[in-house]
Parts: sequence; structure tokens; C-alpha cells
Amino acid sequence: NEYKSYLRMNITKFLKPNQNLFTRSVSSHFQFVVAGGGAGGCATASKLCGLGKTAVIDPSNDHYYQPLWTLVGAGIKTDLQSQKKQKDCIPSKATWIKQEVEGFEPTNNVVYLGNGHKVTYDYLVVALGLDIRFDKIKGLPETLGSNGVCSNYGPGNARYTWQMLQETKSGSLLFTYPNAPIKCAGAPQKIMYLAEAYLRKQGVRDQCTVDYHTALPAIFGVKKYADALTMLAEKKGCGVHVKSNLVEVCGKSKQAVFEDLDSKELTTRKFDFLHVGPPCAPSPVYATSPLADEAGWVDVDKLTLQHNTYSNVFAIGDCNSCPTGKTAAKVAAESGILYANMKSVLEGKPLKSEYNGYTSCPLTVGDGKLVLAEFGYDGSILETLPINQAKPSRFAYHLKKDLMPFIYWSWLLRGNWDGPKRVRKLLHLGTK
Repeated sequence: NEYKSYLRMNITKFLKPNQNLFTRSVSSHFQFVVAGGGAGGCATASKLCGLGKTAVIDPSNDHYYQPLWTLVGAGIKTDLQSQKKQKDCIPSKATWIKQEVEGFEPTNNVVYLGNGHKVTYDYLVVALGLDIRFDKIKGLPETLGSNGVCSNYGPGNARYTWQMLQETKSGSLLFTYPNAPIKCAGAPQKIMYLAEAYLRKQGVRDQCTVDYHTALPAIFGVKKYADALTMLAEKKGCGVHVKSNLVEVCGKSKQAVFEDLDSKELTTRKFDFLHVGPPCAPSPVYATSPLADEAGWVDVDKLTLQHNTYSNVFAIGDCNSCPTGKTAAKVAAESGILYANMKSVLEGKPLKSEYNGYTSCPLTVGDGKLVLAEFGYDGSILETLPINQAKPSRFAYHLKKDLMPFIYWSWLLRGNWDGPKRVRKLLHLGTK
């Protein structure tokens, strides 16, 4: 089993306990256990602390605002601006269990820890994100971060993107989107537009070719924005190759191998700069557990976020099975729904709060502008501003660059931001 093999290889089972955090010898019980201390875990725990004894299980020393990595890769922001200490992000009223999650036994309300201990719960929220799988592309792990092969995905990786962009004076720049789920579906092309704008400003654009290879049948999954981005890419002279999936990277010879998803034919392209949007996958720790659906995601009702089998289990963010884009905006919108429905379960009431699939993809398009894609289930448009957000906007760019990081650190992680739904209603004056 691929997930079990990956689990054995990558999960550290024995971590030294932090005596200030969690040192009970065998087990402990909490009313609420939140597995994962990312955006969804911190936001949810901040809300649940007001309802009862809450624990957050997460081994990380650092917490990252990952949407900023696109701007790091373009030299607009720095790595340090995307990073804070995890101790400053976990809610102070929660017990922080600084361990890996080893497994779940939901029939007995048990979470197993990497140090051999276990935690029991009344209610569980799974917020474990997903795994970035560079290893799914042949040759990529060996050459990533060298030979002009870069990716803005993962802590520290975006620095090399910026280094290579500065060194590029001519040649072929390739940007890829995988034939797999991915965190933030717009990120692989955001950096393309920023790179193209940088090359123009440096006066070397005419010496470079810029191409986007996507496994999707269109440049973006929602038609309104796909139409706008297709026109934008054409205007900027960026080639767009659909149903074209990166399957192999040969770093030393600077060659990328693409598979045509219709014909299955392989094509090799030379590159001087290659930015890879990596395949992503469910984490083995939940994908191999009773909590998972057939695809490996935590199996929840897409409206209530409650598990379809275990009524005292919920899931938020990238790890759940909701069929919508995996973004921080999704976490924000889900956090309010999840909290309301957990309160209803506690009070023995029906679950009335429903998640509409809201997610957002702020697509930087260069020149200090941005296309602010906001949508829900089935591609329904859920724009906040009373303007056409498919049109590149300087105002939207500054929202991403300056306001959204503040909202993340100061509001979302503290449980005080459930997405822009109320702002949308206000700005549209109650209209549909």
C-alpha cells in the first residue's frame, strides 16, 4: 500500500516531549481534540477553547502563511514575513501537544501520538492538511533547488525561485500544473505572470519564452476567470498548453518531459528555468484510517463538515473531502460553519449551518495587479467586491499583499475571521 509505505518512511515516531506542553505518561482526555496546528487547526481551536477543554496536536516549531510564498518567489516579500513561531499561533487557552499524529481509532475516540502515547476525546476536528509530493514526478526530488528547477511550494523553496529569476537573462521558462489535487490551484500561474513582468522590467523579455503547461483542459477551473486569464496570457505572450502533464525532470540536461493526457504521447522540452506546481495527496495518517473516503480524504458532509460515519468528528481545510479549491480562504469560510455545527451537536440540535464551497484564488498577474477569483461549489461566482473581479485590479493586489496577511495572523488564527460573507452582503447591499 503506497500510503502505508510513505507513512513508514516519513513520519518520525519518537519526538522528545516538551515538559511545558504535554508530558502525561500514557493518555489524557479532552472535550475537544484538534489534530493539526495549521490555519484550520488554530482557527478552530481558538473558537473551541470557549466551549471546553481543548488540545491541539502539532509537532511544528514554526507556522507559515503559505499564500505569501508566491510573492517571496518574485522578490516582493521575504521568507521571514511568512513565518512566525508556532507557540505564538496556538491559542494560549489550549493545551499544545507537540507530537506527530500517528493514527486514529474513531470507534473508541482515540488519537495515537508519535511518542507512543494516546489522547482520547469527546469531539475531534481533523485539520492535518495534505502532503506535497515532489516524489510523484520522476527526477524532481533529486534536482529541486538546483539546475534552474524551483517551486514556491514548501518552506524555504521560494528563495531559490527568486534567485533563479534574478539570474535569468535569456532562454526558456516553463511553469507547470499537475495532474493531481494541488494546494492553491492558481499558484503555479501566479508566479508565471510575476516572472514575465520582472523580465520585462529588466529589459530581457524579448530574449525569453514563457510557457504554462497545465494538466487541466483550461487555464483555470472556473470559466469566468479562465476566459480572462486566457486573454491575459495571450496579451503577455505566454504560451498555454492544456492537458499537458509534467512526468519527469532531467536536471543536469535541463529537460522536462510532458505527457499529452489525450494521446499519451511524451514530449521533451529544454528549459533554463522550471517552476513546478507539485502533485499533492492526502496525508497517510488519515488516508489509511477509518476516517478516509476512497480517495483518501477525510470523509465529511460537504455542507455541514461533519464526518459521514462518526458524528463527533469534523474536518476542516485541505484534508477534508469537500469538492472545492484547497486554500486559506476555504479554511476561513469553513471555520464558522464548523463551529456553529459543533455547537449544535453539543446542544442536541439539528445542524443548520451549511458551507457553500467558498474559496478564493487571488491571482497576481504582474504590474501590481491581481485577478481576485472567488467561487463556490460547481464554479458558482461568489465575488465580494461590487466590481468585475476578473478584471486585473491594483486594489485587489494590495488586498493580497498588505491586508490578507494581517487578517490571517491577527484574525483568522485567533478565531475571529469566518471569511468575507458579511462584507460581501454589505458591499452588494443585500442583492444576490
